[in-house]
Amino acid sequence: MKIENQRELPCSQAAAWAALNDDAVLQACIPGCESLSRSAADQLQLQVMAAVGPVRARFKAQLQMQDICPPASYTVQFEGQGGVAGFGKGRAQVALNALDEGRCLLAYTADVQIGGKLAQIGSRVVDAAAQKIIGEFFERFEQAIAPRAVATDAEPTPELAAQADAGVRRSWIHRCIDWLRGWLSPRRTPA
Repeated sequence: MKIENQRELPCSQAAAWAALNDDAVLQACIPGCESLSRSAADQLQLQVMAAVGPVRARFKAQLQMQDICPPASYTVQFEGQGGVAGFGKGRAQVALNALDEGRCLLAYTADVQIGGKLAQIGSRVVDAAAQKIIGEFFERFEQAIAPRAVATDAEPTPELAAQADAGVRRSWIHRCIDWLRGWLSPRRTPA
């Protein structure tokens, strides 16, 4: 099964990239996500409760980030097991393209293989369920990035710029604290 689409986001490319790499944002935006943790900088472990047609199951999934090119793109290799409900595995490519200062375009393509009861219920039902989950994710994601867009689009401190250049991922709370420090620090004017 192939899923592809694109979505215009109401934030800069940098703000969208930061949100896509923030574990707390992802957990809040993924429908049915019960837990999300990192086993390594580029590996996520998820537990998601999902309903696909008549099949309702708890899936344990592993995601491996590959070909990471901040803030423009990455590839995700994923595999999920739902017990008797079946399994899903595949590969997704995500690309962010800046449209202007306050908007960017997120394009994604995923090739997914399913098995077990999921494969038995039919591709139309699975595709409809996948589109519903994706739609819910983006509704939540856009709500989550709206307040972040202002903070992330602010001029970064030299420390944050160095971390971004080095590809260092920071938690959302650390980014907020750094932004507040920069905002609260006295503005220096030339003498």
